[in-house]
Formats: sequence, C-alpha cells, structure tokens
Amino acid sequence: MSKIESTLDKAVAKLLKLKNWVMTRLCALWKKTSPHLSKLKKIDYPTVKAFTLKYKWRILIVLVILYAGSKTYDYFFPAPTKGGGGPQTITSVVAEKKDVPLIIEATGTIISNSIVDIRPMITNTVKTIHVKDGQEVKEGELLFTLDDRNDRANYEKLKALADDAQKQYLRAKELVEKNFISKAGLETSLANAKSAQAAARSAEVQLSFDSIRSPINGRAGIINVFPGSLVQASNVVTTSTNSTATSSVGSMVTITQLNPINVQFVIPEKDIPIILENKKDDAPLKVKVTIGDTGKNTYEGHVLVIDNQVDPLIAAVRVKAQIPNDKLEILPGQFARVSLNANTLKDVIAVPTQAIVIGPAGRLVYVVDKDDKVTAKPVKVPYEYLGTSVITGINSGDRIVVEGKQNLRTGSKVREAKAAKSEKPPADKSTAAEPK
Repeated sequence: MSKIESTLDKAVAKLLKLKNWVMTRLCALWKKTSPHLSKLKKIDYPTVKAFTLKYKWRILIVLVILYAGSKTYDYFFPAPTKGGGGPQTITSVVAEKKDVPLIIEATGTIISNSIVDIRPMITNTVKTIHVKDGQEVKEGELLFTLDDRNDRANYEKLKALADDAQKQYLRAKELVEKNFISKAGLETSLANAKSAQAAARSAEVQLSFDSIRSPINGRAGIINVFPGSLVQASNVVTTSTNSTATSSVGSMVTITQLNPINVQFVIPEKDIPIILENKKDDAPLKVKVTIGDTGKNTYEGHVLVIDNQVDPLIAAVRVKAQIPNDKLEILPGQFARVSLNANTLKDVIAVPTQAIVIGPAGRLVYVVDKDDKVTAKPVKVPYEYLGTSVITGINSGDRIVVEGKQNLRTGSKVREAKAAKSEKPPADKSTAAEPK
C-alpha cells in the first residue's frame, strides 16, 4: 500500500505543477493581446469610412474573388437539392444485360478476286479476235488467234519425223529378235524416236501459243489490238486506231473476275488483338460493305485473310474480305465502307449513349432509386457504337435517366415523363348526339 500511496502523491504533485504552468502561459498571453483589444474600442465610423475609401479597389477585388470562388465551388461541388421544389420530369430506362456485337468501322477499296493481263508468248500478228469489249468469258474460251501458218507447218514436219522414228524403232525391235541387228542398234533407234517425239511436242506447244484463251471466268475489258496488229512477247502491244499505227504499253486485253469480288481495307493496330482473338474460331469474321453515298447498296460477306504484318507507316494491318456480286454492279476501284463484326461482348450492360453525362470527375449516369431520387454514379465506357454504350459501374436492373438530366443533382426528386402526362378523360356518353 505504501508504494501505491507514494505513486499517487507524485501524480498529484505533477498535476499541480502542470496547472501552475498553464496559468502562467495564459497570463502571459493576456498581457500580449490586451493592448490590441483596447485599440478595437477606439474604432469608430469615420475611421472605418476613411479606411474603406483608401482601399476601396482592393476591397472590391477581394469581394469579386470571393464571389467567383463561391459560385465555382457550387458548380463543381453542388449541394444536394432540398425537397422544397417539385420533382423534375425525366425519361428513364432500365439497364439490362445483353450480348452486344463489337463493330469496327473502316473504309476500303473494291478489288478483283482475280485479274489477268493477256499478253502474247511469241511475236506474231493478230489473225482473228473472238471477243468483244466488255464480253463475259469463260475459262478456256478462245480470245485471239495469231497467224499460225509457220508454227503449224513446223509442227506437222516434226510430227511426221516423230512418227517415222517410232516406226523405225518398232522395225529395229523385230530385227533384234531375229538377230539381224545388235541391241546397240535398237537402243540408238529408241533414242532417235524419243528425241523426235520431244521435238514434236515442243512444236505443238509453240503452235498452242497462237491460240490465246482465257485462264479465268470474268469480263473482258477494252481490247487494245486489232486484226493485223503486230504483238510481241513483251509489255509493248502494237495497236492501230486509224491510218497511223501507234504503240502503247499494256496488254491485249484484261480479264477481270467480278463475281465474287473482294474489298481490301485496313484495321488500326489497337484493334488487332480483338480481331485475332475471335479469328481463333473456325467461323470466319462477317462484314457488311456499303457502296456509294446513299447506303442502299449493302452487301454481306466474310473475311478471307488478315495480313501477317503491320504497316509501320500507318500503324494498321490490311484485311481482305469477299462479297457476292451476282448482278455485276460492283467494279474494282470503287470506294467502300466496311463494318467488321469483330467479336461479341457477352452479358454486358448496354445503355443509350445520351444517358451518359461527362463531368469534371469523368463520365457518370444518374440512377433513380425506389423513392424517385437520383444518385450520380461514375461509370466507364469500354465500347460505344451507333448510340449504344457498354458501361461498367452500375448493376443490371438499375433505372437510369436518359432525358431531362441537365439540372439534376444527387438527391433530386424526379418523376417519369409518361406519368406526368394527364390521361385524356373518357367521352361522356350522355352528351353524344342521338341518331336521327
């Protein structure tokens, strides 16, 4: 007990010392401030008026700054609306989860699925032209016939020599069986026969160059040669338009495949992961191609290939898609707008884009609770397309404001626009005119 009593005595002594120190400090502070307080008693109306006139512009500037600061604070940090005013009319929708297609918009150019420039393999003159400008041709169809008299005579000569060499070989084979000639003579006869046949086949190939056929199905372009024109085995095609012969660099004719037809466009580098992620599936990516400014000519197709490298100059990758052209209304070189269905966002919350408010703190939406009061909730928008935005930050089933959100604040009372409209009273049957 003695130890406890001694400890308590020491604590009481320390408290007394602390009390005396506090009283001393308060007395010293009073002595310092009392002269200034006495000066306040001397302030009267003339002193205040003189001070105001002397520093009137500075006082005015300070008041303006304080007023502007107050209004700015109220704008960025609005106070909750009190329930004194009436509810504000709004239009709202209920947020629901749905599957949203991920669309990538691009511009491209129509290109042919296959295009071939018809050029001669030999130097010769054109004998007959079997097609017309713009004609539809089939694979293997005869387009041009060149002067084949020399090549045909050479082939017939070598073919006759090959036939004679084959007969000599068969005769030598019979003589070997009867031991009239040696086996070495038979082998020599066989070599001569094979050599003659090879020369005949070579002449036959040379003769085939005089008949130029279409390698693909398509449409012929403008024919650049005429009967009697000299064509050479090069890029130069001799043409004749009038009495003066002219030379031009080009092909005899160009065959272009128009159905199906392709469209080539580029996709930004940032969208490549989205495309490749969906490309792992076996199903090809779907595209919608619009030709012209009216938007009426729209064709559906699929992606053929995604290029294997990114062009560093434009930070994009080339993509080629194919669309049908049954009516042959699309021509290579036309401008096209492409909508690529790159992916599908599963079970996401999609709302009208106009429901999103862009504020100082970012994007937000107003959520209406069961008491018809709104609460501002910040959201993030990972995807937006054609008036629909996919957002995160709210729950499925939340009722959000779409129209009438301009003057809303957290805690504002609202009412639905449909409920605000008064219903039309029913017609009074008693006042209806009786039939005559």
